[in-house]
Amino acid sequence: MKITNRLSLFAAALLCITAVSQAQTNSPYSKFGYGLLNDNASASQRQMGGVGYAMNSGRQINVMNPASYAAADSLTFLFDMGVDLSFINMKEGAVGDSPAASSTQKGGGLDYITMQVPIGQRMGASLGLVPFSSVGYSFGSEIANGVNSRQGSGGINQLYLGFAGRIFKGFSLGFNFSYLFGTTVNDVYVTADGSTSTSTSLFEQVMQIRDWRLQLGAQYNLDLNADNRVTLGVTYTPGKSLLGKAWVTKYDVDADQAPDTVGEASLKRHASLPDTWGAGISYRWQKRLFIEADFTYQPWSKVKTLDLPHFESTRFSDRWQIGLGAEFTPAVRGNYFKRISYRAGGFYNRDYMMVGDNNVREYGVSFGFGFPALASKTQINLGFEYRHRQAHPNPLLKENYFNIRLGINFNELWFFQNKIK
Repeated sequence: MKITNRLSLFAAALLCITAVSQAQTNSPYSKFGYGLLNDNASASQRQMGGVGYAMNSGRQINVMNPASYAAADSLTFLFDMGVDLSFINMKEGAVGDSPAASSTQKGGGLDYITMQVPIGQRMGASLGLVPFSSVGYSFGSEIANGVNSRQGSGGINQLYLGFAGRIFKGFSLGFNFSYLFGTTVNDVYVTADGSTSTSTSLFEQVMQIRDWRLQLGAQYNLDLNADNRVTLGVTYTPGKSLLGKAWVTKYDVDADQAPDTVGEASLKRHASLPDTWGAGISYRWQKRLFIEADFTYQPWSKVKTLDLPHFESTRFSDRWQIGLGAEFTPAVRGNYFKRISYRAGGFYNRDYMMVGDNNVREYGVSFGFGFPALASKTQINLGFEYRHRQAHPNPLLKENYFNIRLGINFNELWFFQNKIK
């Protein structure tokens, strides 16, 4: 099959997958802002605490820093996709006359799909679909003379195209140009108990985003000697006003009448995204040991926030995250078990959303394995992660996650031409 046919086939597959719903989220915290954010880490990177700003390899796709595409092997086509399965335990403390409560749920699904191709000896390109944020929750509570219940769904996706080039030895620059698209839905049901009957009203907030985003990245490799390398990586994403619209519709569920739009707004004037800064440093010994530390910062306290009738406006705080991860491969060649990659890592995140006067904080640890496929450079990445999320200083709701992630990184020599003499 010709190279152009292969690329056309995978491009068509990518377009089909954009119609597939993203991984399901189950977290009441996702009702705030744009939902739970994603940092573009692949399955193998999740096994190392989500690091990647200073990572580059001709055998893995690293969307976290587009400068990494310049490390693409000139003969290799990469195709990476990941899925996840999450088990979530939620515990809520006693509030007033309401007793403490807990529940266990599960979620998951398709996480991301990416591909990468070389462009000559000094450049590379990548195309893919990755999540930006996700919304998913369902809970309720009693109110005076009735019941209040809330549920939400949806999220924002990124369809990106990225390029990178090696400017001079050890130094690379790159960018990702992304199309943001998606819809989030937040519903509030209010059921009032009267003396003779009950009535239910639904207030539905819909936010629809259709926008673009630019991410810039740079990496510098410093070879200490033949076996030791230090890499510095930085990324910057400019803040911007969002393009799209939002509206609130009221439905009288028990009445036979048309819904009423009670509020609407243009996102460009009422919602925005902050600058995003990322920096990392990594150390590599031969092709066997890799260690990286990362830092991410987003000044969310400076952005515009959406405020519509019947829905409280979310307060944002500056978000920052630190991550540390490592990978060890006993031998590049040899028996099968020596070629397995062993990974571990952890992270701490102070999130952007606030619940009243409480920040939302999250931490997690992870580990996993990269299993090489027989007679191929393709790698199967299986990882496990525990993460804990709660508000602070008032815990409110505590969430404990156990995630299982599976990624398949296809690594094929598509651009090698056999010569027949």
